[in-house]
Amino acid sequence: MQFDPSSVETATMVFIGTLVFGAILAAFVITAGLIALALLGAGKLTWMVVANTLLAVVHGINAGWDKLVHRAAAVDLSGDFQGQTSPSTGTYPRVILSDS
Repeated sequence: MQFDPSSVETATMVFIGTLVFGAILAAFVITAGLIALALLGAGKLTWMVVANTLLAVVHGINAGWDKLVHRAAAVDLSGDFQGQTSPSTGTYPRVILSDS
């Protein structure tokens, strides 16, 4: 027995068309939502990688600077420096400045 669409009432066809259109809209919204979540996740992952990399670089620079300063502070520069005369201001001894 063949199905004859002309025998179906107009209201039934409108109802079925509305259900199909609703299913298409629901599929579009679900697909768009999943794509948005994927993009949000990728953006968050990218942000975390960039932020952690920059943070690691800054901590590395700070650690290197701290080592350099402590190593420079440990150097012994003891020595007697003779005062030198200056023609216009008088005599002042040289001063060695240590880590302040």
